[in-house]
Amino acid sequence: MNKQIPILDWLPTYQIKYLPTDILAGITVGVMVIPQGMAYGMLAGLPPIYGLYATLIPMIVYVLFGTSRQLVVGPTAMICILVASGVGMIAEAGSEEYISLVILLSLLVGCLQFAFGLLRLGFLINFLSHPVLNGFISAAAIIIILSQINNLIGVSSIQSTANYFDKVRTFFNNFTQLDLPTLSIGLLSLGTILGMKKWNKKLPAPLIVVLVGIGLLYTYHKNFPSIAIIGEIPKGLPSFYLPAINMENISSLMPTVFTITLIGVLESIAIAKVMQAKNKDYELVPNQELKALGIANLIGSFFQAFPTAGSFSRTAVNDELGAKSGIAALVAAIVVLLTLLFLTPVFYYLPNAILAAIIIAAVVRLVDIKEAVFLWKSDRTDFYMLLITFLATLLIGIEQGILIGVFITILMLLYKSTKPPVTIFGRIPDTPHYKSIETLDDLIIRKDILIIRPDTSLFFANVTAFKEILLQVQKEKGSALKLILFKADAISTLDSSATHMLRDLLKECKAEGIHFYFMGLSKNLYTTLKNSNTLVLLGGNFLFEGEQEAIDYFDLQMAKEAWRKKKAMMGE
Repeated sequence: MNKQIPILDWLPTYQIKYLPTDILAGITVGVMVIPQGMAYGMLAGLPPIYGLYATLIPMIVYVLFGTSRQLVVGPTAMICILVASGVGMIAEAGSEEYISLVILLSLLVGCLQFAFGLLRLGFLINFLSHPVLNGFISAAAIIIILSQINNLIGVSSIQSTANYFDKVRTFFNNFTQLDLPTLSIGLLSLGTILGMKKWNKKLPAPLIVVLVGIGLLYTYHKNFPSIAIIGEIPKGLPSFYLPAINMENISSLMPTVFTITLIGVLESIAIAKVMQAKNKDYELVPNQELKALGIANLIGSFFQAFPTAGSFSRTAVNDELGAKSGIAALVAAIVVLLTLLFLTPVFYYLPNAILAAIIIAAVVRLVDIKEAVFLWKSDRTDFYMLLITFLATLLIGIEQGILIGVFITILMLLYKSTKPPVTIFGRIPDTPHYKSIETLDDLIIRKDILIIRPDTSLFFANVTAFKEILLQVQKEKGSALKLILFKADAISTLDSSATHMLRDLLKECKAEGIHFYFMGLSKNLYTTLKNSNTLVLLGGNFLFEGEQEAIDYFDLQMAKEAWRKKKAMMGE
């Protein structure tokens, strides 16, 4: 039971000495998440209050079912832009239909994440390789920034679209319509948040800017009526809501559901792993994390929450302030709950430009130019994967970009699986030790001996390429080659195609008078080769533990053969 509800495992052993730091971390995160949540609600195309709804219930539910003690679940910029781009293609942002579809989306994401956990399908996130993910996140961050330009500068006519060209075009077409008071408060807020983060990360910079902005607009709004404000925010807790189940809507939402599921899981588990590595007093269980995220989104959908995931910024603050358990997240949830009950009227005069500044400040660091430069210098293939995903996301669309990235990853995986890495060995002078010929220049390489090792398991996709490499080296050595020492220590399995390849190779070697020895053959491989009648083709001694042992035996056999030939000639 404790494995399914992890809080039952850690709460009974909770040490009371951690309570002060947990409460402090919780209050700080709660204060931090209020303006962020409202900003992310707006980013998702919803009224700001929905950002607080998405903060409250999922955060509490995750504490019950999650295995990370520091992870804070709630709205994130990446998930919000995916929501806006996916649902925005079906309904108008902010409309009743749009809100209904977003809540249905949360239900579907929750169900899929929970199913992934039950079926132990967490490995699927591996298809989002690091270069692909980096390219996607960088492009999505630019799209998020562009989506907030209208609120930052006071131009309401900029289209709410995920298309990069449309945003840039409409921005320049309407640039002359910008509102100077809105631009001033937006840029000042953005500069203040970024400056305070650089000075002291623990300060709740967004909240400070929000409170100052509310105070200024409360006092001077009549003097600056062009500055758009949040206005009235519904007071009270989210009511129970049952999303309307419609097969046509479900079908339309499924591409977005899969994208948010993968990105949400990847974001959350990546952050949780970092936290667990720093706090080694508990174990992170990835499949339970999938279930916990799924339950959080599923139950959240019944209380008008849009899809959520682990938040990097809030989790980092939670950890920096010394949070040791989920108590901190529960305290943060209480802060949000009190805000919903009593403090929503305070935010009436909050400028939209400040919420836009909060979003931009949160995502600007996600544009990772350093990683692109690093890949250009170290791995051009990965760089091009990053670039293609970046351009596809930026120019075609959010969902299309990530799908193209996954497709590229799978193609690259298939391509690499057909090109097995192979190592050829030579002897270090004056020693019985052998190294790859790629690592040292002065190795002794005998023309009559080939020591070769496939550095991966052999199967139907790569056996042809491996044999081509072997035949090429064999051709270079020519008739001088008398021994192939096959190092099998890197091979865990052989399928039927690989077994047939080895049988054919042994027959060819026997016909050409080339000896063939195995080294490092595991029990599993030995059984496979024995059951397929491959070993009977060898005859004599053919299994060795080390290179020098095999070569000494070979040299002895060659000496005996030479002696027999000499003796036969003398007898004649």
